[in-house]
Amino acid sequence: MITLRLGHCYNPPMAHQSLYRAYRPHTFKDLIGQDQIVRPLQEQLSLKKVGHAYLFAGSRGLGKTSVARIFAQELGVSDRDLYEIDAASNNGVDEIRSLTEQVYTLPFNSPYKVYILDEAHMLSKGAWNAFLKTLEEPPAHAIFILATTELEKVPETVRARGQVFEFRKPNREGLSTLVASVAKKEGYSLELAGADLIGMLADGSYRDALSVLEKVLASATDKKLSLVEVEQATGAPKHALVCALVRALSEGKTEEALVAVRSASGQDVDMNLYLSLVLEFMRSVLLVRHAPELRKDIQAELGADVYGEVEALASTKDSKLTHNTLRMFLDAASRMRFSPIPALPLELAVLEVSRQD
Repeated sequence: MITLRLGHCYNPPMAHQSLYRAYRPHTFKDLIGQDQIVRPLQEQLSLKKVGHAYLFAGSRGLGKTSVARIFAQELGVSDRDLYEIDAASNNGVDEIRSLTEQVYTLPFNSPYKVYILDEAHMLSKGAWNAFLKTLEEPPAHAIFILATTELEKVPETVRARGQVFEFRKPNREGLSTLVASVAKKEGYSLELAGADLIGMLADGSYRDALSVLEKVLASATDKKLSLVEVEQATGAPKHALVCALVRALSEGKTEEALVAVRSASGQDVDMNLYLSLVLEFMRSVLLVRHAPELRKDIQAELGADVYGEVEALASTKDSKLTHNTLRMFLDAASRMRFSPIPALPLELAVLEVSRQD
């Protein structure tokens, strides 16, 4: 028999909760960067034209389940009539038949019964077939919200029976703003460059951004968090190693550039992440040099200390750092995943820049 979990989603955050749970959005106003989802849902609520089936698609940590819970709350659905089902572990025909039988009973004390199926793409082919009829002609009081990280695995026949909403990944700036805000609420002051690094490490996931922040806060020795402390807590490459490579390239010092790459490799850092940080730093230098009107924005993103380094390199006379340098390291990024030696694409890029000079 399928396991139904009644929703208990709106209790005040407890001290032992993870940051992601403690700061999970409770209303549509709390949601960040998903206006293309929120607006049409609010419109349906205001017009009282609610559908019977929704498909929320997008990568992990974007708030699909949170939006489903908020939508149910706005519909006036109580915890007793809100059901969350893990489709990954309840993906067989018998489980779905059990669900479809229960759907026809009336709600306890709400206008609707809302069923949230998480990881819906994990349902078996037989389960989808058993579900189709109910999904097409459910009782008037039933609403299904299917959440998936792999929309392409959901049968077309299912997609055609509901409204599909695709969640967007937040940009790094949005994630940086989020973690800085949460850190402040937790009583910490987080350096801008540190917040930016967490935004990069989160890779487009709100959940991951707050998980990384939680790791940083757990290792904090005081209430002021610097970039160095974020690097130490997360194992990210030290900014000094990034700056050393870019400065050596700017000065045309091939040997120093290779030493910087070797130092990063010798410290067991993730070379993919190291290269990403190098590309970001180079990009900032070139933008400050060629687009002075962007300087204020870049300073706000990087913080005073890192921006000072960027500005110094941008204003260096006879700098060897050009758009071609950036292009060569961008090519290195595409070669990285095929390289048996992680540092090799970076070393080749340094040598190619040297040959060009």
